[in-house]
Amino acid sequence: MKTKSKKIDAARREYADWCSAVGIDTIEKLNAVLADGQAIRLINLCEARQERKYAEIANQIFWHKKKTKIVMMSGPSSSGKTSSSLRIAQQCQVLGLNPKVIELDNYFVDREHTPRDAKGEYDFEALEAMNVELLNENLNDLLAGKEVIIPKFDFKNGKTIFDESRRMRLEDNDILFMEGIHALNPNLTPNVDRERIYNIYISALSALPGGTKEHGSTTDKRLLRRIVRDNRVRGISPEENILRWPSVRRGERRNIFPYEENAHVVFNSSTLYDLPLLKYYAEPLLYGVTEASPAHAKAQALLKFIEPVTALKPAEIAAIPPTSIMREFIGGQTL
Repeated sequence: MKTKSKKIDAARREYADWCSAVGIDTIEKLNAVLADGQAIRLINLCEARQERKYAEIANQIFWHKKKTKIVMMSGPSSSGKTSSSLRIAQQCQVLGLNPKVIELDNYFVDREHTPRDAKGEYDFEALEAMNVELLNENLNDLLAGKEVIIPKFDFKNGKTIFDESRRMRLEDNDILFMEGIHALNPNLTPNVDRERIYNIYISALSALPGGTKEHGSTTDKRLLRRIVRDNRVRGISPEENILRWPSVRRGERRNIFPYEENAHVVFNSSTLYDLPLLKYYAEPLLYGVTEASPAHAKAQALLKFIEPVTALKPAEIAAIPPTSIMREFIGGQTL
């Protein structure tokens, strides 16, 4: 059983308090705001809140800059980690810091050393699939002011490539950003001084009651985000995503959730308008899952989940800023 996280609970409470403060703490009240033609005002309000949170996190990084040189970010699938990391890095730039990015996916071990799961298939999500030794060596050299060649992993051939053009050094105002499923696991960086690392946990936390029934499933909201995004950019059907979801969830329980309490700060990527937005895109996709499909029951459950929510209109969706976290899923992002 998953241990209850005090930091996650605190982030949920803070969000619930904010929803109450702005007078939208139930599905009924949210629908009333949309029916009153106030959707764009709500979108702008939610985006302003997100911007404030990004700035607050950047401020914390800035005031710890004498110690902090590495920012590690993790969170479950479809939490908006990519957008959030870019926005936090942008706010760091406002403060005079210079973010540099290392993609943890480039630190896979060569394919022949990749562990296999119980079915004999490559387990790319296992920590043992990462070249921990090389990563720690590179990070310690960077912290010591040395220049290193950041590896590039060739996924087609399953080999690590070292290219002279990928040399990196950390200057005084440089800050290193890294994002991945193992980022908050101390076993990823066992030889790096913990004082030099700032951990951020990102998830779409929500707790918006609807009448007597809570309507704030983090899991279902993230699956809806994933369905909308992957149908648009990855050619993955809603059916495929639903059938893969149990495996995704197992990976989260093994590699992400056990380390969420290691975060210095929890960023909640939920917005009050995300379910009305997701309904507009996801509903027709879910109706396309036929009764004969093994994904049909879950598709119907997701349709029931969004049924009480009023969908946004196209003109309202057009008002969502191109820098919004939700643009990561529906498209049109300019980050």
